[in-house]
Amino acid sequence: MKILHVIGSLSPADGGPPEAVRQLVRAYLQIGVEVELLSQDPSAASFLSEIPVPVHALGQRWLGRFGLSLRLWQWLHRNAARFDGIVMHGLWVFPDIAVRSAALRAGVPYAVFAHGALDPWFNTRYPLKHLKKRLYWPLQYRVLRDARAVLFTTPVERDLAVTSFKPNQWNSLPVPYGIGEPQGDPAAQVELFYRQIPSLRSRRFLLFMSRLHAKKGCDLLIEAFARVAAEHPDLDLVVAGPDRDGSQASLRRICAEKGIAARVFWPGMIRGDLKWGALRAADAFILPSHQENFGIAVVESLAAGRPVLTTNKVNIWREIQQDGAALIEDDTLEGTERLLRRWLQLPPAEREAMAARARPCFTARYSMKETAIVIRDLFARPNHKPTP
Repeated sequence: MKILHVIGSLSPADGGPPEAVRQLVRAYLQIGVEVELLSQDPSAASFLSEIPVPVHALGQRWLGRFGLSLRLWQWLHRNAARFDGIVMHGLWVFPDIAVRSAALRAGVPYAVFAHGALDPWFNTRYPLKHLKKRLYWPLQYRVLRDARAVLFTTPVERDLAVTSFKPNQWNSLPVPYGIGEPQGDPAAQVELFYRQIPSLRSRRFLLFMSRLHAKKGCDLLIEAFARVAAEHPDLDLVVAGPDRDGSQASLRRICAEKGIAARVFWPGMIRGDLKWGALRAADAFILPSHQENFGIAVVESLAAGRPVLTTNKVNIWREIQQDGAALIEDDTLEGTERLLRRWLQLPPAEREAMAARARPCFTARYSMKETAIVIRDLFARPNHKPTP
């Protein structure tokens, strides 16, 4: 079987979806499925060289993130018939329309990974964008309606999706989701991290690792940390992640105003061994997010054996709380402060017990290999071609 995955960009700076594609590639190779990737990245982008399958990076991407591209349209219509199935990652973009058109013409089934893009949180947070989406919905809806499946990472994401727009009739399929087993030497990874930030070698710290974006609650974290910092002079904070919209400058100003600038570290986007070293060295991982359809970084923390401090807006919160690997609060300043205080007030033995439950939670629940199997089996069914 041969499957094509289509995504606007495979850049690690784009967060969860590109990482999910990378993890799926590894999983497909384990189960004997051939896979190719199609993106709108420049063909010379350095991050493409590490992907062990063919990547067709077309480069052309007009109208910003919408990604209008005649080149992509033509490529898909020439090549769709080579594949047994096509998976489109993301909504509200031109490649959605191109995938639908090419797949229907070739009689090839396709699926759409929503990646949280139908969560109603975005409608209330960005009302102007919501208006634009309502106008665009007739085109977007056809893409979802005609897909063999619209893939969701949790039942919560599936249920929220149908509340955002109407009409809303499509074949929803929640799929297992996660990451591959972490690779590398844990001790060497921790040492690599400490060489990056030597002053943390003898300090406790909490780790935030995600895009610096409004929905991630970075401002809540800084404000809440400032409220508890004086009571816990042995604790620092690491805020790691790409800054695509200039958020870091305002967050640093808050740190300076609150007198905590010397205790907050900003290593930027961290990947590979450095990322795993940061996770393994941290007391806990913290993500006070307002919206996460899944939360790849949350699962990476569990895989590294570190407990999670997060909110009830991360759609896997019930499972990780049930497994005793997380503390959960509201996505407010007060909730984030409670999250910190609850963790800091735990006796050391209870913190260690929570850490010990993190790996078993990951192993039992979050295997990307199962995702690859579900997608393979989805496309193995006899095809019913919708009307173009």
